[in-house]
Amino acid sequence: MSQFNLLLTGWILFVLSALGFMIASIGDFWAMTGSVFFLIACIVFIVALYRGR
Repeated sequence: MSQFNLLLTGWILFVLSALGFMIASIGDFWAMTGSVFFLIACIVFIVALYRGR
């Protein structure tokens, strides 16, 4: 497995965990806000990973 694929797999797992946190935090404004920011940050890092390639 190449380093790029390994990094991409890790970031996809982070996105999945962010989605899980969002589902778990339904009804809690601050937890949902933190989960959304975490998801956005993961997506930004995935875009940066593709741009650096």
